[in-house]
Amino acid sequence: MKIFMQKDTINLREMNEKIEVLDKGFVEVLGFVGTDLTVANAARVSFGKRKSIYEKSDQRLVRFLAKNKHFSPFRHLVVQFHIKAPEFVMRQAYKHVVGIEATSSYPTKDHAWNEISGRYVPVEEYYIPDIWRQQSEDNKQASSGAISGQEKAADKYKTALTLIKHYYDELLELGVAKEQARVLLPLSAYTEVYWTASFQAIVNFIELRDEPTAQWEIREYARALKKLIFGIYPETAEIWSDLYWE
Repeated sequence: MKIFMQKDTINLREMNEKIEVLDKGFVEVLGFVGTDLTVANAARVSFGKRKSIYEKSDQRLVRFLAKNKHFSPFRHLVVQFHIKAPEFVMRQAYKHVVGIEATSSYPTKDHAWNEISGRYVPVEEYYIPDIWRQQSEDNKQASSGAISGQEKAADKYKTALTLIKHYYDELLELGVAKEQARVLLPLSAYTEVYWTASFQAIVNFIELRDEPTAQWEIREYARALKKLIFGIYPETAEIWSDLYWE
C-alpha cells in the first residue's frame, strides 16, 4: 500500500487489493479517502474539535453514531472500486446507484459509476457457472440447490454460448457496428465498472445483497466488498458488523 497524500485525518491512498470472484470476475480497490478516525472527527466538528489519534472514546462515538443512525459522518469515507462481473450481476448492482436516494432508509447522493462500453470494446468473456441450480419451490425468484442433470445443462449452455459468440463475431466481420451487434449477447457477458461510493452506500449494498434471498452470484460480490471494507476501515466495519450484520 502506498500513501501518496495525507493531511490530518483525511487520507487518500493507493492500494493494490483485489479479490477474485466467480470464474473471471474480481473486485479491486483502486483508492480510498479517510480512516476510522475520520468518522469521529466529522461528528466532532460540530463542537469545533478534532483529534489526531484513534482511541477508545472515538470507538464509542462511532458506535453511538451508527447505532442511532447518524449516518452523515460515514459518508466522508469513500472508496473507489474496479469491478468485473457478468451483466446480470452488474444490473442488480446498478440499482443501488440509481435507487438509493428513493428506496434507502437513509437517502444519500454518494455514488459515481462508469462502465466499459460495448459500443467501443468488443465483448470477449462470459460467465460459465460451476453448478446449475434448480428453481426454488417456495420463492419464485430464487434457486435452492443443484439439479441432477449437471452435464446436460452445461453442454446446452456451452453450445448456445458458442453459437452466440460465433454469430456476434460474424456480424462484426460483416461490418455491423459494435453497438448493434451486441444485441445478440447474453446477460452472462462480462462487463467492467469503476464504482466510487461512500462507506454508507457500500454497507447498504452489502446488507441488501449478502443475505439468504439474494442471488448467489451477487452475494459473492457483496462478500468480497465486505472483506475489502474490513481491510480499509477495520474499526468502523467491526462496529457496523456488530450492530447490523450479526
